[in-house]
Amino acid sequence: MQMSNIARHIAIIMDGNGRWANERGLKRVKGHERGAEAVRTITTYASNHPEIDVLTLYAFSTENWKRPKMEVDFLMRLLNNYLKNEMETYIRHQIRFETIGDISRFSSALQDRIAKTKEATKRFSKLTQVLALNYGSQDEIARAARTMCDRGESITVESLEKRIESSKFGPVDILIRTGGEQRLSNFLLWQSAYAELFFTPTLWPDFNPDELERIIEEFKKRQRRFGGI
Repeated sequence: MQMSNIARHIAIIMDGNGRWANERGLKRVKGHERGAEAVRTITTYASNHPEIDVLTLYAFSTENWKRPKMEVDFLMRLLNNYLKNEMETYIRHQIRFETIGDISRFSSALQDRIAKTKEATKRFSKLTQVLALNYGSQDEIARAARTMCDRGESITVESLEKRIESSKFGPVDILIRTGGEQRLSNFLLWQSAYAELFFTPTLWPDFNPDELERIIEEFKKRQRRFGGI
């Protein structure tokens, strides 16, 4: 009898904040604010879920710098405020905060906020929330390969995986994209090699625990072969 799939690592491309705001005649930043509330709701739910160990959220990609400067600046402030305000949530629900991506382009104040949040939550183990910040999977893989070449290391699937930053959080079991688009957008390409993919038309600010649970239940019904029969 086939064992039920376990949703240990869930990754989400949080798409649709801008469209959510536009549909309501609001400025795009209002969509991002509501999106941050959805992050809190989904993260809290995941922290109390019996299966989920890791929740990776695509918060800011390497391509997002192409957006208008006003919007990028707002997103940086929103991230800083989110981390400041969510400390109580992290502590109450025993959530460890981590990041993937190159945060060196962020302001020193934001880098300091990220570092302090990681330090304050490093001993928590109920859930690991990973924010992908200034992240692009192709860049991540290329950086790992360059490091190995510089050190004269032999490149194999196994050795490269050890150098890829996101590998420490394990393979992705479920990858969800909200907002109706059906593409991966350079997100966790390596770790999602055998992930089960789910695309929902729900815009991210409206995504809720009920829909997440429905996806998990559908995931349990799928047959995962990992290249086998």
